[in-house]
Amino acid sequence: MNAVNPAQSIRTITGSLTFAHHLDHILARCGWNRGGHRVEPGLYRLGNPGSDSPVFASANYTLSFDALRSALHDTDAWILVLDTKGINVWCAAGKGTFGTDELVRMIHVTDLPAIVSHRKIIVPQLGAPGISWPEVMRRAQFLVEYGPVRASDLPQYLKTHTATPEMRRVQFPIKDRIVLTPVEFVHLALPLVAVTAFLWFLAGPVAAFAAISAVIAGTVLFPALLPFIPTRDFSTKGLLLGGLVAVPFAASFATVPAIPLWANTLAAITALLLIPAVTAYIALNFTGCTTFTSRTGVRKEIFRYVPVMAVMAGLGIIAGLVLGISRLLGVI
Repeated sequence: MNAVNPAQSIRTITGSLTFAHHLDHILARCGWNRGGHRVEPGLYRLGNPGSDSPVFASANYTLSFDALRSALHDTDAWILVLDTKGINVWCAAGKGTFGTDELVRMIHVTDLPAIVSHRKIIVPQLGAPGISWPEVMRRAQFLVEYGPVRASDLPQYLKTHTATPEMRRVQFPIKDRIVLTPVEFVHLALPLVAVTAFLWFLAGPVAAFAAISAVIAGTVLFPALLPFIPTRDFSTKGLLLGGLVAVPFAASFATVPAIPLWANTLAAITALLLIPAVTAYIALNFTGCTTFTSRTGVRKEIFRYVPVMAVMAGLGIIAGLVLGISRLLGVI
């Protein structure tokens, strides 16, 4: 935004969300047009703010922006929206787009010093990894104040500008974990339909249901049970959960009558290889959605466990193809 007169480019918004906003949130949660849920970067006027009204920084991801403005629906404030490429505050802070450089740039581009009389900007706590307050002070002469984790706590926080320990605590309850499942499931839906149809033709309905179960375990059961599954790494959590899901299918395949023992054994092994590998791989995708992980930890986990998953999946596919071809040829 390189406006000649920054004051003319300030957009006016309210804290009320319309049906269109809620629909946008649903589509975003379902992974529809994943990069399109964004607002224009710049300065926004919420209510009727004056020169002494508080300034809040936000990402240009619609869910982040709407959570902030709806929480402040009774507050006159300025919202400075950074260009995070449509990514939420926490993830953008890790990627560097919700960062010091972008914050300083937007302060200058919007001519914020000429609009407010104070020199303070409130940044969400989850954006702290990307924002260096000494650098912002040095380069823009604005003091960064780190607000609470949740936007819903802002009205209470603004009374004293002091965050309680509860406001600083990052929580990840089951409702927040389950809300992550649609985007992963929708993302996998089309490949799952193709694989299910292929397995139904090649190996029968039980094999097709096994594929569906592996994906449901990774997209639904894993986030729901995340804190309760032992082990620290997401990959091993996924392997353990996938292994538990695989056991009934392995037992079923191992006891199919009227086929050779080698086929029963190979079918059981196929389930024990493929289902945990698929579930663990899907589970690994959740490392970017939670506060349970770090960038270095995720990197180590990828290098350590993805090769294991690849080997398991490769051996399982080979074993499954041997069984499927044998079945089509009438060997079993």
